[in-house]
Amino acid sequence: MTIRVLIVDDQELIRIGFRLFLQTQADLEVVGEAADGHEALMRAAELRPDVVLMDVRMPRMDGVEATARLTATERPPRVLVLTTYDLDEYVFGALRAGASGFLLKDAPRERLLEAIHVVHQGEALLSPSITRRLIEDYADRADPVRPSPDLLTALTPREREMLLLIAQGLSNQEIAARLVVTEATVKSHVGSVFAKLHLRDRVQAVVLAYEHGIVVPGRRPNPL
Repeated sequence: MTIRVLIVDDQELIRIGFRLFLQTQADLEVVGEAADGHEALMRAAELRPDVVLMDVRMPRMDGVEATARLTATERPPRVLVLTTYDLDEYVFGALRAGASGFLLKDAPRERLLEAIHVVHQGEALLSPSITRRLIEDYADRADPVRPSPDLLTALTPREREMLLLIAQGLSNQEIAARLVVTEATVKSHVGSVFAKLHLRDRVQAVVLAYEHGIVVPGRRPNPL
């Protein structure tokens, strides 16, 4: 299957660089480019890309708003946010808006290819280390509230434990080691958590943890 890619960045040289590299890959097709979020919406509606490489800092409409509008469409593409800094002030907003992950613009080419394939397959590109840094740097900027009882009553005790560990940034492998279970068991429980809470992926699980005060920097995680 060929993955259709739309490149969104206000710097023409960056768009050209990405295009020239991606066009060398047999399973990738660059279907178009856009210089800002407003143009990205029009091009996405016209071209129906599978994956959008989305810059965050752009004129007219930034990548956060564009991401929110794209992911709210009937057939949304997967959005991979591109940023110059690994904790760009817009990154968390983009993740909350529905982005599937983010990548540094100076990441190795192999990492870019991996990222495109990961998000295209419906997974989230958010490493445990980045998850933990996001928690530390962003959660204290909000006004966290206690988890809603109604939100969590559908979860079994084990599933609540899974959500807490995901919120702390642990990978499936790390959770399996912590609980002394197999990774397959962890994947099953995590999938059940996502289904019951209507979460698309790990990114949304971490965002939910921020917004409900499940994890607050400098404190032990709130019990669920």
